[in-house]
Amino acid sequence: MSPTPLQLHVPEPTGRPGHATDFSYLHLSPAGAVRRPELDASPASTADLAFTLVRVLDDDGQAVGPWAPPSDLPLLQRGLRAMMRTRAFDAKMLIAQRQKKISFYMQCLGEEAVAAAHALAIEPGDMCFPTYRQQGLLLARDDIPMAELMCQLMSNARDPMRGRQLPVMYSYKRAGFFSISGNLATQFIQAVGWGMASAIRGDTRIASAWIGDGATAESDFHTALTFAHVYRAPVILNVVNNQWAISTFQAIAGGEATTFAARGVGSGIASLRVDGNDFLAVLSASRWAAQRARGNLGPTLIEWLTYRVGAHSTSDDPSRYRPADDAQRFPLGDPIERLKRHLVVQGAWSDEQHGQLQAELDAEVVAALKEAERHGGTLIDGHVPPLESMFEDVYKDMPAHLQEQLRQARQET
Repeated sequence: MSPTPLQLHVPEPTGRPGHATDFSYLHLSPAGAVRRPELDASPASTADLAFTLVRVLDDDGQAVGPWAPPSDLPLLQRGLRAMMRTRAFDAKMLIAQRQKKISFYMQCLGEEAVAAAHALAIEPGDMCFPTYRQQGLLLARDDIPMAELMCQLMSNARDPMRGRQLPVMYSYKRAGFFSISGNLATQFIQAVGWGMASAIRGDTRIASAWIGDGATAESDFHTALTFAHVYRAPVILNVVNNQWAISTFQAIAGGEATTFAARGVGSGIASLRVDGNDFLAVLSASRWAAQRARGNLGPTLIEWLTYRVGAHSTSDDPSRYRPADDAQRFPLGDPIERLKRHLVVQGAWSDEQHGQLQAELDAEVVAALKEAERHGGTLIDGHVPPLESMFEDVYKDMPAHLQEQLRQARQET
């Protein structure tokens, strides 16, 4: 009898043009239903939390359950402002790219809570190792000028990176924002190493790393988990599951057969699966993981369940691989509207205040763009960085061979 021929299984994307995404695989837990473990819980004891979903805000805008953080309405108002500020910045930069003022941009539309709440949960001196969709970590702060971010996008005279990074790949040591790399998953192993170094020095600072669902298929992801587990590195390992790795549905990385949080448990790391569109849940889970890391209790992996509403980048056309109304069907809702509803229910916000803040933020973005354009113009102006910028700031003192190359380059221009 001949053996049955083997067949290779190729994951099928659930969402395709004309075919609405089936979100039943998400297995959502009701708000307030998931337990909150002790800080010193063993990784194995968090296994059930890798398959449920930590949620705080219910459909009525109330904060319920053991993960509900202590009431701090001014902090939540600050968080709402950070999310709205990030969205206003994204919207203006998308328009600027369409106007050919900048070459490229990547929004975090629909994912604002993941970065904004996390930024309020960590401390000065902690180091974040982000991907290109965590601009909210910077825009939640008041000490990073918005115009400076725009200058980086334009690669003009005020660009802190002097044109040596692609647009949206910011780097701010003073803000604990490690240089973004276009290579996927590298930041995970870098963050674990940084956290290990902090522990070796006897420091109290922790690391926080970010990765997308698709990049969990990279080997650096698994290497980082191994080192974090073995050395109990003081690090938070954030997996942003926004359902799409560019144009590929998250099933290609195994997201339907299990959860990404479960991979942390399998590596001996405490793991949580959290509603990434619930600002209060993100704030509470981030605090739990940060306290755990700072208390030498080990790393935590958190899968943030959210949805990438916009295109992967300005070079992407999502209409080719998912229905236009897919984002409206995603069951977790809009993070800004959910936090706004909670503040309104608490009597700490109103539609009038919301509209006024939106107008203020829109004006701030317009003013920042005008300021950025004064520092060498935009892409549409055809400005070119000085020739010397190719050679300067590479070494503290320019070596002889670069001095010679600079001399030759000047002669040829």
